Amino acid sequence: MQYTRSHWLQSFAAIAIAFSFVFAILTLWLSSFWPVSIFEILILLTAAIVVMHGETPNLSASYPLFVLMFAALWGLLQLATGHTAYRYETGRAVIQWLTWAAVYYLGLFAFRSATIRRAFLDGLVWFGFLLASEAIVQAYVFPEKIFALFPAPYPNLVMGPVLYHTHYAVIVGTILPIALYKALHGRIRPYLYLGIAIILFISVVVSASRGGLIIVSLEAVAVFVLLYLRRDFRRGVMQREAGAIAVTLVAIAGIFVGIAGYGAISMLLRPGSMLHGRVEYALSTIHMIAHQPWMGFGLGTWSTVYPAYAMFDPWAFVNQAHCDWLQWTAEGGLPLGILMVSLFVWMVPSAIRSIWGIGAIAAFVHAIFDYPFSRPAIGALPILIMAMVAAQRAAGARSQSRLENESTLPLQPTGRLPAVPSPGAR
Repeated sequence: MQYTRSHWLQSFAAIAIAFSFVFAILTLWLSSFWPVSIFEILILLTAAIVVMHGETPNLSASYPLFVLMFAALWGLLQLATGHTAYRYETGRAVIQWLTWAAVYYLGLFAFRSATIRRAFLDGLVWFGFLLASEAIVQAYVFPEKIFALFPAPYPNLVMGPVLYHTHYAVIVGTILPIALYKALHGRIRPYLYLGIAIILFISVVVSASRGGLIIVSLEAVAVFVLLYLRRDFRRGVMQREAGAIAVTLVAIAGIFVGIAGYGAISMLLRPGSMLHGRVEYALSTIHMIAHQPWMGFGLGTWSTVYPAYAMFDPWAFVNQAHCDWLQWTAEGGLPLGILMVSLFVWMVPSAIRSIWGIGAIAAFVHAIFDYPFSRPAIGALPILIMAMVAAQRAAGARSQSRLENESTLPLQPTGRLPAVPSPGAR
């Protein structure tokens, strides 16, 4: 089989993306800055190589690229005009937004190929399985050690290499719909993927992330409902798929109650415990937005500005607003906040149609009451899923357009009369 230069370049980009994400996630526990720098350099360098080969993004799927590039350029404008409370942090944030734009661009290019896209999704599910398995063992056997080797700074919150259990839940929540989709809709090893999905769900229960537990539960239900509403699934559900749904529902219910227990779950989901501090942080951030509504205080500067607007003293350093949406608006002003909302609205229909892409929706929803986008690699993961969904949609649109063009092509005259069979021909 002959492969074109573009196919080889797509394969190279997909491998570079995979290596960059695996490296970045496995080094999240390090407090040093160099792992983040390596991740950003690898992504930006790969994007530069693809750009130098003259690959342009599909215009119909380029809106997220416009929004992410706007954020980076907006940060540069803040630096140029002095509208930042901390120039260094704004400069760092510009690189982060530029990296996210590069991730989307690379995903849009690399995953136009259905073969590469399927292989990458398979790899992502297996990586999630290994990550979840290690995190579960670590939580019960050596909770004070990362990979059983390195001391964990926060033993009660660490899951695998991820220091904050809520960030871990976002990673798993992005991967879980892919595993469930492959289990319930795929024709190859459905029960294997079902088992992986259950392991992923168990790991979120073990992490004790309240928001994560709610979101992955809703994700599981959403996958079932969306698959059921599909016409082909509703017409001819195979026996094993119907069984897989029943097994998954029973397993999730049993895991949910059996591991954590009803009392523990009810304690986790108490409104008071979930909202403690977050309401005050949100009100303070709204006051910040009201004070600088148009230009914001500078990308990445929320923790610098927050003390002037604090409503109470938590006796700890408050590093994030615990709501990425409000923080984006406080740092980048209403223009950035509105554009991010429009990006979310643009993404939702395609993600729902794909079903496996609803993990990107979940990450943005999680950002309402937490801060997953504060870490470049974690924030880049839903953006990558968004790019894969957009690439799939664009590839489908091109195929449909090609079929329509072929069906409407006029017959070309050949200059010869058609052959007429003889009366005795059969």
